[in-house]
Amino acid sequence: MDTNTEQLSIIAEGWLHKDTPTFDELSTSILQTHQSAQANAIKAVNQMATLRNWLIGCYIVEYEQKGSDRARYGERLLKRLEERVNTKGLNLTLFKNSRRFFLLYPELREMFGKSSTTSDFSTDVSKDREKSPTPSDKFKTPAKTLLQKLSFSHICEIMTQDDPLARFFYETECIKGIWSVKELRRQISTNLYFRSGVSKDPQRLLSTIKSETNTPALTIRQPFTFEFLGLNAKDVIAESDLEEALISHLQEFLLELGKGFCFEARQKRMIIDDEYYFADLVFYNRILHCSIIVELKNDEFKHEYLGQLNAYVSYYNENEKHQGDNPPIGILLCTRKGKKMVEYALAGLDNHLFVSTYMLQLPDKATLEKFLIDETEKGIKHD
Repeated sequence: MDTNTEQLSIIAEGWLHKDTPTFDELSTSILQTHQSAQANAIKAVNQMATLRNWLIGCYIVEYEQKGSDRARYGERLLKRLEERVNTKGLNLTLFKNSRRFFLLYPELREMFGKSSTTSDFSTDVSKDREKSPTPSDKFKTPAKTLLQKLSFSHICEIMTQDDPLARFFYETECIKGIWSVKELRRQISTNLYFRSGVSKDPQRLLSTIKSETNTPALTIRQPFTFEFLGLNAKDVIAESDLEEALISHLQEFLLELGKGFCFEARQKRMIIDDEYYFADLVFYNRILHCSIIVELKNDEFKHEYLGQLNAYVSYYNENEKHQGDNPPIGILLCTRKGKKMVEYALAGLDNHLFVSTYMLQLPDKATLEKFLIDETEKGIKHD
């Protein structure tokens, strides 16, 4: 019996041995069974996606080394592969990450036993692996632990580190702290590895770090996971989440305002510098003939939020704007502890008259701030 089934068996045994179970015990057992099965399903999906990506990297490296027509594609191999496969989620970014994953983590080979599919690479891969010092086995996270404790999204963040010891450090701390991908990215961006190295008391430094949430590190909300399952981003976000509820009502609110708003996309995926980003809401305004990107942050205003929105607007301007469209614009809404803030991103719009025309058709800041205040005070109770 595997660990996952064993957990369910323990819950079932506890229920079956109750002589006169109460209604509370019935509801508790059902909820525990559901939560345990759901958590195990998420882990299984994450693990299978990670193994799939490692194998994809394996196939790519093998083709680069042994493919009969490899010279024909050369540096454009991955792009040509994306065009040929033509399946959602199997794209240039994933292929790059999978290739690097295979080269940096050859130890995952053991997860496939003695399969000849991967056993022939012990010599060839060592020649092709990124040039970096090889840490001793003491500073390598076991393959099984990597697979069970980290999603591929976590691994992609860790692979940004060229130093094997730095990767081991972030693997260890991420697993120990049950960090979300967002938290891991924050710790990497603030150079936790370097700070702990120069700190007089690194243990004290690490003990002060707390994850932003208490949710398990493995989650089904990662882009690699829901693409693997063929789901849309909005389909895998819990409706109980305050920010998600706000976005739902904001979508309805803007459409009810009229003024030419047409709903286009939710959790719109963009790939910028081989990283995944998701815009909360995208509308097309048939009066202004432009796209409108809306970002809602359940947080106080930070300058990086406006920078992020400007990046989305620029991306849309370059990649999504059709002939005859005007430049897109962005709306940033921030809310936390009673503080409401609305900001417009008008990237690349130099003509003041044109900007004024935009502002006449968009909901004014006071209207949006009132919406945020009303929604948060009601606690989104009318869902």
